[in-house]
Amino acid sequence: MIYLQLLLSFLQIGLLSIGGGYAALPIIQSQVVDLHHWITMREFADILTISQMTPGPIAINGATFVGTKIAGLPGAIVASVGVVIPSFIIVLTLAFIYYKYRQLDTIQAVLKGLRPAVVALIASAGLSLAMSAFWPDGKMQLATISWESVGLFAVAFFILRKYKKVRSPLCFYVV
Repeated sequence: MIYLQLLLSFLQIGLLSIGGGYAALPIIQSQVVDLHHWITMREFADILTISQMTPGPIAINGATFVGTKIAGLPGAIVASVGVVIPSFIIVLTLAFIYYKYRQLDTIQAVLKGLRPAVVALIASAGLSLAMSAFWPDGKMQLATISWESVGLFAVAFFILRKYKKVRSPLCFYVV
């Protein structure tokens, strides 16, 4: 039964995560932390950290690690396949449609309209991660803030800002 629940949850995640792996993070959180309570928010943050450090797409890595945590190796396989299948089918279908109708203004307008939604999903994921890092106990009060995390964030932010080449200052602040 757990394998079917994992498959259905990660099929839904794969279907709704337009915009890539980082856009999938709030949907994964909603499914595995909020809806099914398979893992805690702290475990989710740890899984995301490991998913970012390992090579490969973050959504697939996250699905693999969540599946492993919940149901071992078979769970990892089921979750990973579940998150990939919708994208595979959608990309094949859209590639065919785009190739055939790419010159139409309607197609260009749809693509332009999706951009703000993707930015909002990524910002939501970043905010959730920041909140779990700065307030590990979940209470958003100044007295409970993790000042070590805030300090580490500030140092990393300024080092990245100083040494990473960014085409536009706006794209750095959005991400």
